[in-house]
Amino acid sequence: MADPPGCCSTCATCLLCPYSCQWITAKKEKRKGLRTTKYDCSWFFLLFCVFLFTLVWLYFAIIILNDFHNFNEFIFRQRKLWLDWSLVLLIATAVLISYSSALLVLALCLQLCGQPLKLHWVHKILLILTALVVAAAFTGLGIKWAEEWKSARVSLQATGPFLHIGAVGGMTLLAWPLASFIYRTRSTGLRVFLLLVYCAAMIALYLAPLGITSPCIMEENQLPPKPALVGHRGAPMLAPENTLMSLHKAVDCDVQVFETDVMVSADGVPFLMHDEELTRTTNVQAVFPERAALNSTAFNWTDLQLLDAGSWFLERRPFPTVQSLPPGDRKEAAKQRIPSLGQALEAAKQSNISIMFDLRPENHSDYQNFVNVTLGVILQSGIPLQQVLWLPDGFREDVKQQAPGVQHVYGRKRLENEKEAVLRVNLPYQDMSSEEIRQYRQDNISVNLYVVNQPWLFSVLWCSGVSSVTTNACQVLKEMKHPIWLLPSTTYFMIWIVVDCVSFLIVIWAFVLMKKCSHRRRTAESETDVLLTKINSLMQE
Repeated sequence: MADPPGCCSTCATCLLCPYSCQWITAKKEKRKGLRTTKYDCSWFFLLFCVFLFTLVWLYFAIIILNDFHNFNEFIFRQRKLWLDWSLVLLIATAVLISYSSALLVLALCLQLCGQPLKLHWVHKILLILTALVVAAAFTGLGIKWAEEWKSARVSLQATGPFLHIGAVGGMTLLAWPLASFIYRTRSTGLRVFLLLVYCAAMIALYLAPLGITSPCIMEENQLPPKPALVGHRGAPMLAPENTLMSLHKAVDCDVQVFETDVMVSADGVPFLMHDEELTRTTNVQAVFPERAALNSTAFNWTDLQLLDAGSWFLERRPFPTVQSLPPGDRKEAAKQRIPSLGQALEAAKQSNISIMFDLRPENHSDYQNFVNVTLGVILQSGIPLQQVLWLPDGFREDVKQQAPGVQHVYGRKRLENEKEAVLRVNLPYQDMSSEEIRQYRQDNISVNLYVVNQPWLFSVLWCSGVSSVTTNACQVLKEMKHPIWLLPSTTYFMIWIVVDCVSFLIVIWAFVLMKKCSHRRRTAESETDVLLTKINSLMQE
């Protein structure tokens, strides 16, 4: 395969030791006649593929951080164990990408120095294990969390232009070791094959922007208004979710809507609670250990008032922001109790914000009574009905008759033959494309998407023209005065052309320079061989 003209002994040792686990010098290596075989090239190709595979997983890991709190809640419901699994994900991913990156860099440096790519068997096993772990991660993602594939599609609208620049830069740097290998290898067929593959990849990358679309590629004067913020269970990064403290913290974040979940107690009092069981957000296991596994609706209001709904927030730290809370907020959080819907409505009325809620559980045998009881509390509270956003689909017609001023929000897209105009929709952010958001906006339909926590995602939806977003991170999105990036189409076109031209020139330079180096090396080797031949002849005489 490739000739083994090495670099200096020290460099050869430093590179070969971690890659091949061999303390040998270039001179010894040349004496042994070691070469990079087809078998070694196959392992290098596998290394390159594993690196790319792990790099893609790193991208996915960063993207799914927006929704990882949902995963933590899912694990708690299944195993009754609370842990911020995002830390485990990031640490494991960092280890895998660091290992594969280090091996790839070593291999490329060895190739530039003309050393053989003799990958040690330990690395071979670890590479296969790395590929299997990443494949298992992708498989699990597809089975248990399939909607994250849609999240990746949305993320490409935010990262597409920058991924293109990074890919062009990476492939441009790859031109140096590739040119070195091509000018050293003796196989004409392999040389032609590698050149064709590389040229095809570069042409595809150079033309990739033709298929890249992003709502943030627009003129400044075309940017829609900033989406309104809807506090998901209040401000759960700053206070225990679904408590009055969480509502007040959400108000401080300038949210326009407090989003919550309502259940009805056994004695007919609507209260705020998301989970069907009380174990995650209260101390029910300590107060009522024998009843802890019961549905939240099985408890009467007197029992519910005995529960602590705040200490879990300080103990389990569902978000990293809990660690930085001031002492005053910690004391207030520890005093929180489960609020009734009436208390939440009163607080919303005083703060002049709207309240949007789901009524749970939808499959309860007494659900119609839940609807009637909830409506009764709303009507008695005195809150302006236009500040109440009704999400439940069950018995919606009865709600329209009893409280005609309530604003109805639908958890679905509009239908073709809609009998009544749909004015508000509430959907996962993965379920609406930028084109659909723009169309709904033109038709004066308010679109609220959930749950949006990361600035990059908020920026994409802002550029798309969404009306509002439900968020856990209202304190972060509140501070955003502008999308993370906004590029006029002409500016992006110029960046595209400049990047491609610079890359093309560097690639040509790399091949020309490596050709000259190869020619000089072969000339020097030829002169050395002639000199050695003359010396041998003289010695024989």
